[in-house]
Amino acid sequence: MMKPVRVLSVFGTRPDAVKMCPLVLALQKDPRTESLVCVTAQHREMLDSVLERFHVTPDYDLNIMKPRQSLYTITSAILEKLEPVLIEAKPDIVLVHGDTSTSFVAALCAFYQKIPVGHVEAGLRTYDRYSPFPEEMNRRLTGRIAELHFAPTTLNRENLAREGITDGVVITGNTVIDAMKYTVRENYVFHDKTLADIDFAGGRYVLVTAHRRENLGVPMGNICRAIKRLVTENPELRVIWPVHLNPAVRETVYPLLGELPQVSLLEPTDITDTHNLMAKCSFVMTDSGGIQEEATAVGVPTLVLRTETERPEGLDTGILKLVGVEEDAIYETASRLIHDAAFYQSMAGAANPYGDGFASERIVDAIVRWKESRS
Repeated sequence: MMKPVRVLSVFGTRPDAVKMCPLVLALQKDPRTESLVCVTAQHREMLDSVLERFHVTPDYDLNIMKPRQSLYTITSAILEKLEPVLIEAKPDIVLVHGDTSTSFVAALCAFYQKIPVGHVEAGLRTYDRYSPFPEEMNRRLTGRIAELHFAPTTLNRENLAREGITDGVVITGNTVIDAMKYTVRENYVFHDKTLADIDFAGGRYVLVTAHRRENLGVPMGNICRAIKRLVTENPELRVIWPVHLNPAVRETVYPLLGELPQVSLLEPTDITDTHNLMAKCSFVMTDSGGIQEEATAVGVPTLVLRTETERPEGLDTGILKLVGVEEDAIYETASRLIHDAAFYQSMAGAANPYGDGFASERIVDAIVRWKESRS
């Protein structure tokens, strides 16, 4: 019999942890694989809450996070601290996820050690190297290093093929759909006290999240002003915004929205609260990539607060709508969702294009087949 494939999963942010933890659990359950986990803690507090919810304990913790860290400090710290982990762990393959700096730098470290790389959530593209920044180049560069490419959708596979990447590509679905099998429950009780006290049956609620680098400053102000107009003109509306820990986000959001009684600004909510919150909201406004998929999975219309998206499948089905970062455009589209029932139903009734909840098992099978082919 073939020895179990020794798999080292490396991730460091909350969104990556949400999508990698179901895969880690699948690797742990399968006797054909030996699972090791290394976290960089590019996001410390928000990462830890996800690990706790999924009961995943890292074998290695690089703990790189520093106040007001930059792309330079993140990159150099991972390069320095991951090398001895790879030397000690001796994995058959390193798995990285998506488009974070952790993913690209970990792939680069593995390449330096001549260790094969598997890229989970491969093939997403905007084809604008500076938007999202630095994520678009992170995922493109990771794709050049990886030997296995786990593409969530057919479109993602086609993107890779246009770049000459056809070997080792497997369509799997997105692991975030797997994650929601663990988190969304009918009679869920919220951990956050503010959320636990809300009667969601008695009002209209909107979930907002925004944190991307390209939205800091003027765009974030535009988002906040559009929300202020919405709640001023719609007294029944309540906005719930778990505010990212980045000081540059908070320095804009709290002065503009902090005094409005219809707007609840929360500390970042844990992943089970977040998933169940979006399931109870009328619609979502976000610049997050993962939330575009998560809201789609629970059938909630989502306004994407960006000028582009690497997830056009949701646009094609109609459940996502790209509204940009100008105040008037955000306000007008959200107002239409509030007041135009036919428009709302056209978005809410769209299908989920991102998978069936078994992406992790497909990835495990693909890794085992890959290892067998090399034996």
